[in-house]
Amino acid sequence: MAKVALIAYTPQPERTVAAAAKLCYSSVGVEHIMDGLTDEKTAQFVEMLSEIGHESPVEHASFTFAIEGVSRAFLAQMTRHRIASYSVQSQRYVAEHQFGYVVPPEIEAIPEAKEEFIRSMEEAQTRYENLTRILKEKHLAQMLEEGKEPKAAARAAEKKAIEDARFVLPNACETKMICTLNARSLMNFFSHRCCNRAQWEIQDVAVQMLRLVLGVAPNLFAHCGPPCLRGGCPEGKMSCGKMTEVRAYYKKLGEEK
Repeated sequence: MAKVALIAYTPQPERTVAAAAKLCYSSVGVEHIMDGLTDEKTAQFVEMLSEIGHESPVEHASFTFAIEGVSRAFLAQMTRHRIASYSVQSQRYVAEHQFGYVVPPEIEAIPEAKEEFIRSMEEAQTRYENLTRILKEKHLAQMLEEGKEPKAAARAAEKKAIEDARFVLPNACETKMICTLNARSLMNFFSHRCCNRAQWEIQDVAVQMLRLVLGVAPNLFAHCGPPCLRGGCPEGKMSCGKMTEVRAYYKKLGEEK
């Protein structure tokens, strides 16, 4: 299962958002912009922004997550959310000897499928190691011939080898990442990825992220989750058909904060 940690965020995120909203609607100077922003007043500003759909002040709060135990397939989906910053463990510089991998629950549940899946992972590992060895031998010989010091040549040769050997690694291969999103981008992310129609892995991560930000900015994210929390399901005939259960689940999630 994926692990998600909230490692940094804008100090007093809701107060920061409220200050931005206050600036939009009053003539107060910057030296007094934070005055009077009690917890109650801050919550009122945040709720007002939600009610009128004024989203730009929400961008002033950002949240940074560390995520591990996810697949490269997850990475391809996550980075489609473009208003964000990502740092990902590199397969060019980090050798994948005995790489970890994510087993989809549907495969995990069927012994025959799981056995086939594990064999595929083991085969990929073998091919990766073989390619790394073959390429490293070639690069090492070339570097030594060019007069490079043996230890330095060995390190450089392996690094160069794994650049190309990584092409046989599967989508299931585990990776780690750090990502930073502002609150507005997070709200959009939750709307898409908390939905039951989202792929199971990214949905799991999205719910973990939502739970974490609710702990530090409960008013800001009070209405977050799939679109059916705020109205009808936009998926039409592709709907999961579980709106009542989904609403109950996210209501309980919000009450955990």
